[in-house]
Amino acid sequence: MKKQFKQRVLIGYYKTKLKTIGLVAPQKAAELAFDLFSTPLKSGSKKTVPAVFHRGNRVSVEINGITVRGFEWKNSDPEARKILIVHGFSSYAYKFDSYVLALKKEGFTVLAFDAPGHGLSDGRKINALIYRDTILAIEQAFGPLYGVVAHSLGGLAAALAFEQLPDTAKRKLVLIAPATETRTAIDNFFKLIPATPRVVSAFEAHIEQLANRPITYFSVARVARQSLASTLWVHDEEDNICTFDDVKPLLSEKISSLEFFITKGLGHNRIYKEQQTRDTIIHFLAGRPSGDFL
Repeated sequence: MKKQFKQRVLIGYYKTKLKTIGLVAPQKAAELAFDLFSTPLKSGSKKTVPAVFHRGNRVSVEINGITVRGFEWKNSDPEARKILIVHGFSSYAYKFDSYVLALKKEGFTVLAFDAPGHGLSDGRKINALIYRDTILAIEQAFGPLYGVVAHSLGGLAAALAFEQLPDTAKRKLVLIAPATETRTAIDNFFKLIPATPRVVSAFEAHIEQLANRPITYFSVARVARQSLASTLWVHDEEDNICTFDDVKPLLSEKISSLEFFITKGLGHNRIYKEQQTRDTIIHFLAGRPSGDFL
């Protein structure tokens, strides 16, 4: 309740501020909107640490002057394949304790980090580029990663990271309710916090200038259509955050590296908590590896 109240207050504050600034300075209003778009809302309540996290080794990486903190559960076999868990926006690694336990049981070395601006990690901001570069930094420090399990914004970041990783045909990617199309995320954002067309246009131009890429670059569907990585895409038909409408076009396309697991009634967050979802993911990752990648 406290988190929801803070969110309502924050949205009300930004609605008023964007409306006022947008009338005279659309570019400044756009930068303010992007600041909110990139700011995770931290819960004020103390997080309960799942028991398995007390048994993990604390690890960290540096990314653009930010310390990103996480945990590693090493398998006794030095050649054990490595899996990275990537959480979503305004979330944290502790929520994936059941995945850590299941992956450990299958003999994987497991890594889980809090994203910049989340949980134990430093920073205040997160976006797809920051998160993508964080995943690449983890790969460089602890890889090679055999597989990545990623939820929501983490799914978009992981997809973008896979475009820059070598030997992706020998890796596996699990996308759980990924932020499929950034265009949709922007549209939904400005439904929540209305702005003039000039501010919206300046907002999109700001992102494209920062990334030196068009908005269409930030698309999980785009990556999936050309990726060589064996990919499992998990999505719920009633997801009202990362909408299923963005996924539908892919269902009728024949993409050899991509398979789907579609649910109904689980929404955006319950989907990764369901045992059937988890079992499907673990089975996918524990299957026969592609090639000799370790």
